[in-house]
Amino acid sequence: MLKWAVIFLVVGLILGAMGFGGVGGAFVGIAKILFFVAIAIFVIFLVLGIMAAKKVG
Repeated sequence: MLKWAVIFLVVGLILGAMGFGGVGGAFVGIAKILFFVAIAIFVIFLVLGIMAAKKVG
C-alpha cells in the first residue's frame, strides 16, 4: 500500500511540474489517502499481534 502511495505521489509531482496542476493535485490527494490507510492498517495489525502474543505467552 505504501508502494502505491509513493507511486501516486511521484506521478502527481511530475504532473504538477509539467503544468497539469489539477490532475497532479488529485494524484497527491490519492497518495495522502493511501498513506493514512496504510498507517491505520499497520497500527491495527500491530495491536492484534501484541494481543495474540500475550495470549500465547
